[in-house]
Amino acid sequence: MPDLTQAATEKAAKLARQTKLYAGNAFDRVFRASSLVQAGQTPFETLHSDGLVSLRYYPPLKEDFIDLDGRTITVERKSHRTPVVIVPPLAVNMLIYDLFPQRSLVRFLRAKGFEVYLIDWGTPTRAHSHYNLHTYVAELLPASLNRVREHSGQQELSLHGWSMGGMFTLFYSALSKDQHVRNAIVLGSPIDSHASGVLGLLNQRLADVAESIRKRTGFRIHDLRPHWFHSPGWLNTIGFKLTNPVGSFMGYWELIIRLGDREFVTSHATTSAFLDRMVAYPGGVVQDTVVRIWIDNQLSRGTVQIGDDQVQLNNVSANLFAVAGSEDTIVTPAAAERLIDHVSSEDTAFRVVPGGHMGILAGSKAPRESWLDMAQWLAQRSD
Repeated sequence: MPDLTQAATEKAAKLARQTKLYAGNAFDRVFRASSLVQAGQTPFETLHSDGLVSLRYYPPLKEDFIDLDGRTITVERKSHRTPVVIVPPLAVNMLIYDLFPQRSLVRFLRAKGFEVYLIDWGTPTRAHSHYNLHTYVAELLPASLNRVREHSGQQELSLHGWSMGGMFTLFYSALSKDQHVRNAIVLGSPIDSHASGVLGLLNQRLADVAESIRKRTGFRIHDLRPHWFHSPGWLNTIGFKLTNPVGSFMGYWELIIRLGDREFVTSHATTSAFLDRMVAYPGGVVQDTVVRIWIDNQLSRGTVQIGDDQVQLNNVSANLFAVAGSEDTIVTPAAAERLIDHVSSEDTAFRVVPGGHMGILAGSKAPRESWLDMAQWLAQRSD
C-alpha cells in the first residue's frame, strides 16, 4: 500500500511539473513572444539611412568559432577582397538573414571571411506607392552600392539576392551594365513565371484574360494609380502563408503537440517573428511585378521593361550561382532554371536544393545544403 501511495504521489508530482511547463511555455508564446525570439543578434553598423532605406555593415566577429547547426566553423580573420552585398526582396523584414545565432547567414558569411553589407529597404507607406521597379533598380540600389564601394574601398562586388532581391540583382546588372559586379548569387527568382506549377497555370490564365481585355478595351493595369495597388504588410503575411496553407496550419498544430519542448517553442516564436512582421509592397512595384513578371512573363524571353527601358538579361556577365528549391511552390525549379539560358556569364552554376521558398535561404537544411557550397564557390571568385 505505501508503494502504491508513493507511486501515485510521484505521478501527480510529474504531472504537476509537466502542467507547469506547458502552461509557462504557452503563456510565454502568447504573451511574451518577443522574449523568446533569437533573431537579430549579430551586431551591425548603420552606415547610412534616408529615413526609409538604410545600409548595414557587419564588422568582424569577436569570437574565434561559431556554431552552424551543430557544426563548428572557424572564424577566418583574413577577409576576401570582394565584399558581399545582400540585396533583400521587398515585403520581408531583415530578421530572415539573422534568424538564429546558429543559423544566421550574415554571421556565417562574416565567419567565412567576407566583408558583409546588407541593404534594408525599410517599411514603405502609402506615401511610397509611386515607387516602382525603376525606383529600386535604377535609383535606390545604385546609391547603396556606391556607398558600399566608398566604405569598402573596393569597386568589385558580389551581390546576393533572394526572391525579388535576385530580380533586383539581375535587373540592376543588366540595366547598368556594371562590369564591377563580379559575382551574382540568385536564389528563388522567377524567370519563367508561367512554368511555376499551379501558380504558373494561374499566371497563364491571367495572361489570357489580360490580353483579351487589352484587345477589346485598350485597358492596361498601368493606367490605374499605383496607390490602388499598395499592399500592406498584414496582407503580405496572409498571402505568403496561403502559398502553403497546410504547412502553416501544421506549424501551429506541431506547436500545440510540442508545447512542452522549450527549444521548439523558442524556434517557433523566432520564425513567426519573421513571418508575422512582413512589410508593405509599394503600389508601383506591385503593378510592375504583376504585369511584367506574372502576366506578360517577359523574363522568359530574356527581357523586362524597367521604366522606359527594355532591359536585356544577356547584359548580365557576372559569375552566376543560381539556386532553386525542390519544394518551392512560389518559384519552382522549372521557373528558375531558364536564367542560365539568358545571361552571357561564362561561369555559371545552377543548384536545386531541398526546401521551399523561405527554406532555401534560411531553413534548417540551408546551411548544409546551400550555404557551405555557396561560400566555397564565392571564396574562389572573390580574391
